[in-house]
Amino acid sequence: MQRYSLFSLARNALSGHRNWARAWRSPPLQPAYDVVIIGAGGHGLATAYYLAKEFGQKNIAVLERGWLGGGNIARNTVTIRSNYMRDESIPFYVKSVAMFEDLTRELNFNMMHSKRTMVDVVQTYSRMRELRRRQLTMDIYGSTYEPISTEELRRRIPALTGGGPDARLPILGGMVHTDAGVNRHDAVAWGYARGADALGVEIHQKTAVQSLIRGADGAIAGVQTNRGKVRAAKVVVAVSGHTTTVTETAGLKLPLRTMNLTAFVSEPVKPLVDVIVNCPDSGFYFSQSDKGEMVIGGAPDAGQSFRRDIKQTVFEDTVTAMLSLFPAFQKLKLMRQWGGHLDIAHDASPIMSKTDVAGLFITAGWWGGYKAIPAGGLTLAHLVARGEPHPLMAAFTLERFRHLDFVMESGTTTAR
Repeated sequence: MQRYSLFSLARNALSGHRNWARAWRSPPLQPAYDVVIIGAGGHGLATAYYLAKEFGQKNIAVLERGWLGGGNIARNTVTIRSNYMRDESIPFYVKSVAMFEDLTRELNFNMMHSKRTMVDVVQTYSRMRELRRRQLTMDIYGSTYEPISTEELRRRIPALTGGGPDARLPILGGMVHTDAGVNRHDAVAWGYARGADALGVEIHQKTAVQSLIRGADGAIAGVQTNRGKVRAAKVVVAVSGHTTTVTETAGLKLPLRTMNLTAFVSEPVKPLVDVIVNCPDSGFYFSQSDKGEMVIGGAPDAGQSFRRDIKQTVFEDTVTAMLSLFPAFQKLKLMRQWGGHLDIAHDASPIMSKTDVAGLFITAGWWGGYKAIPAGGLTLAHLVARGEPHPLMAAFTLERFRHLDFVMESGTTTAR
């Protein structure tokens, strides 16, 4: 793998940047692999990378029906945080946030990581009680979360001019999560792809998995793709909102429902907000990108959907809520909008697990899975390689649904 540095940049500048090595290969598809990972998004690529790096497995193929990094990893608001509620969730996300902060160095790829801080704008007493309770739990695991006054809140976010005493939902105060940050979603996908490729992992784009194949003993035997059959003793499904579409081809039913989550960005403006703003009572959140765009997200569609665009009613609700607190934003022009589909478990916590089909593994149920990519990939790789859950993910297997050991997580952004 060619190492990126100031010196390599200067050296290649002399040749007009025509001699850079390819970031990853495009090898021929082989008839069999030890492990096949379906989905070249963040979780799929991270799992492949850690399988090779931490567990020495090299005969791995990542199959992607579209292009690398073109799925949900390109359809999010790149927020990284660990302000969750449950004892099972917080250590997992604390680990993931820490791994993100070192990812540029480890993968030798600039993630454009910016430790911004997240500020929660609180408008109801019930929410304030919940977040103070979350603070006390987070303190146990070393995740930062502190209350601030309304005056301090407005000092940190000068654009926050709405929500006064006469408003329908007046601002009562805020909470500050200093560990939160943002980075570049393309860089995460490309960095993991480049690192995995250097370790011998094969990445196959435009290779759609049409069905899972089971052997005579009922165990997984491989996958059927648009380029033919590929045999494998272990298959990992990391396809976000299409998890059930894939697993049902093997007769496997999962406790998931697919929903649409939308986001949009404004035209670029001069620096205005230097933190991530989350308004859970109103149902929206946003940050300002390095290019100056306001990157805005809201609540998911109320019903199940595989759509990947934005629903007008959801868009209007989000904008209305945002303008109630940031009335000056009505001058901004909308530049683009998009939607992604995600599969959600009944308790709003992820599923990283073996399944009833021997050799078949899933990573699903991610409500905002971007922030979980490093820890999700590492812990799933542990499960695939060793056959037992990593301690950080032991509570997130399918077993919890058999025994009603739900992890009822209220730490999802804008969840109401």
